[in-house]
Amino acid sequence: MKDWSIQKITLYLKEQETLSANEINLLKADKRKGVILALEKWERQKAKRDAEVSHFFELQEFEKHLHEAGFEAIAGVDEVGRGPLAGPVVAGAVILTREAFLPESGLVGLNDSKQLSHEKRAHFVSLIKSNALAYGIGIATAKEIDEVNIYQATKLAMTRAIERLNVKPDHLLIDALNLPIEVAQTPLIKGDARSLSIAAASILAKEFRDDLMAKLDDIYPGYHFADHAGYGTKAHLEAVGKFGPCPEHRLSFAPFKVG
Repeated sequence: MKDWSIQKITLYLKEQETLSANEINLLKADKRKGVILALEKWERQKAKRDAEVSHFFELQEFEKHLHEAGFEAIAGVDEVGRGPLAGPVVAGAVILTREAFLPESGLVGLNDSKQLSHEKRAHFVSLIKSNALAYGIGIATAKEIDEVNIYQATKLAMTRAIERLNVKPDHLLIDALNLPIEVAQTPLIKGDARSLSIAAASILAKEFRDDLMAKLDDIYPGYHFADHAGYGTKAHLEAVGKFGPCPEHRLSFAPFKVG
């Protein structure tokens, strides 16, 4: 390795997830600046990968205990869109296979949807679906939110997501809520950052809702739904001031509801 060019070493390091102790010692003994920089970059990337693998296993603790207790079809359930002024609240439900909990599944790096970029979420969507025993999406519309309130509409969307699973779950891991259905369930505060199944559900729900809001942007041009997904940004509020609310706005939310 000491006779290799800097370019060859750099390309070699890009392809390696691990290095032997001998390889590391040889590289550290090489005082060429290009080699030093390449090794430092590899070490940073390895530390990041190791942290992601560690977090991946931490996210499995609740599912692991439930599997050990005899539950097989454990569904993670989460919602997105409780805070916006427009559009539906959307819930996802995901039952992961046992193989999904192995690093080879490709789900290492999966996290709470709010912690991931759109590109990362889009990357994980197909991986989640291919590692899922079943998945479902549920929606509660803006009109339903106005009729029953956002809390009850969130429960409605979650229940609909569970009903769309083509495998009946025997336990639910839910982000923060209890649902009025006859299935064993565990509510977890900040569950999307504590459970792999809930994190998977949050990603499916987030990407589905963002795609839906982009379609609504075409139906109701001028509100910039594709840019802010219905949240109360300055541009959104200015559009409401100019055009008034559209059928997708939640009239029970401020600034529409007064008093």
